[in-house]
Amino acid sequence: MSEQPSITRLDLFIDRMVSQRACLDDAIARTKGRTEPVFELGLGNGRTFHHMRERIRDRDIYVFERAVASHPDSTPAEELTILGDVRETLPAALDRFPTGASLIHADLGGHSREKNDAFARMVSPLIEPLLAPGGLMVSSDRMYFTNLVEQPLPEGAVEGRCFTYLRIE
Repeated sequence: MSEQPSITRLDLFIDRMVSQRACLDDAIARTKGRTEPVFELGLGNGRTFHHMRERIRDRDIYVFERAVASHPDSTPAEELTILGDVRETLPAALDRFPTGASLIHADLGGHSREKNDAFARMVSPLIEPLLAPGGLMVSSDRMYFTNLVEQPLPEGAVEGRCFTYLRIE
């Protein structure tokens, strides 16, 4: 009897990317026609921002980031970029965006599951009030919300590699 090979870091990365795309595409379709803006929390290289910008033409996409270091094709306009630490910029966004966001995407984690989980626990209460009723939150990490309900994964997404939450109220 041969042993099954362990899942590689490449496999994990591919699972995350495939899941992220499936969850984002599902959330974009489910929030189509809404008027509230979209928030991208963490820009990184800008791949998911570029993906959303190509698929969302009717809403502004605001990016929250400490410092922009994205690919030139994936860099948001300056007026759509909110620079600073999310512990400060997210609470400040409540005044600027009183209706909240129709869709929020967050890929804020690093390579340590423990650090990602601690960060998710800290940032979840800052994100939750920014999501409009009926809005969706897509995250690469499990989040800890009081009033958001985890949704079933769309076809093509891998369990545990991406999460979607709905604000019911």
